[in-house]
Amino acid sequence: MSMKESKPNLRHSQVTEIVKRLFGLTASIMRPLPSYDDQNFYVTSSDGGEFVLKIMNSADSQNFTVLEVQTHAMNFLHQRGLPAQTALPTLTGQLMSLEEIDCGIGKLTKICGKLTYRLLTYLPGTTIAKITSSPQILYEVGKIAATLDKVLLQMEHPNISTLQRENFKWNLDSIPLLNQYLHVMDGDPVQKIVKGVMEQYQAQVVPKLTLFRKCVNHGDINDHNLLLEPNGPSAYKISGILDFGDMSNGYFIFELAIAIMYMMIENPNPIDVGGPVVAGWESVFPLNYAERDALYLLVLGRFCQSLVLARHAVIQQPENKEYLMMTAKTGVHHLCRLWELGKEEVERIWFLSAAQFSQGTVINSPLD
Repeated sequence: MSMKESKPNLRHSQVTEIVKRLFGLTASIMRPLPSYDDQNFYVTSSDGGEFVLKIMNSADSQNFTVLEVQTHAMNFLHQRGLPAQTALPTLTGQLMSLEEIDCGIGKLTKICGKLTYRLLTYLPGTTIAKITSSPQILYEVGKIAATLDKVLLQMEHPNISTLQRENFKWNLDSIPLLNQYLHVMDGDPVQKIVKGVMEQYQAQVVPKLTLFRKCVNHGDINDHNLLLEPNGPSAYKISGILDFGDMSNGYFIFELAIAIMYMMIENPNPIDVGGPVVAGWESVFPLNYAERDALYLLVLGRFCQSLVLARHAVIQQPENKEYLMMTAKTGVHHLCRLWELGKEEVERIWFLSAAQFSQGTVINSPLD
């Protein structure tokens, strides 16, 4: 099933009815929120409560047990003090509801299938993408990313094994799977860099996988999935961690690489991002030699995944091109610059900056 076929496209009247029938709420304000392959709505109820209705695409809705574990993880993190959304129960006490959906032509169709609905708490704040990230903010990003993965090590669930998502295209150990999508880059000179990154990943990262520490990854610590609130006259604190749809078993170093890559996207000095993020990360979870040695290629690997998979998604969802290609706008330039500088120089910048940052810049962290 293609992304275009599986992405929900419910009308406002349908969403209003679902919120009332499943959750007993009368929607007074409702507006769509941007999404990659799901459908999300901000909802204010008549009594003033604020929520996010998340409607999973029909392909992911079939993986109901994976969604259960992700929902459990959000609640688990929230209970331990991390600012994750939580799911509110339906009128029948369930945290999720799998429903057949009427496409609007008077009968059910195979394309619409069944969709999973969750009503999540609304978290206040501004996405990092809209704020110029200071070194202190970047430090906090690294710190909360490492904290999240460490806390998830303690999580238990009868279906936790479903997070071993074989061939999940967004997992960083799935870089070789990009081969099947590379044709979308034909004629683009960046394709040569993507191929080079994939070759080096195979030669230099794959042999080290057994040396990386395992964990459960959030998998999408990006500049639109972290919310900030002011914390004093010139500082910010992280007030929200959003979108657990890419959760899977992986390695600690994967989470760090993903966080660095996405924090570079809107930053005016992207090469300088890695240092404070690494410093924040290592304040919680120091890296071993193999993890440090792989970080550069893993960051490049995530850029390649994002650029190639976004190009492929746009072919299926041309109407959603602006959202799908957000990372690509600056991501191509960042990938080329990292490749041009090379592993040795980028590592020197990142790790020297991280050491200097850790030695005195950070005294009191809002997350302590």
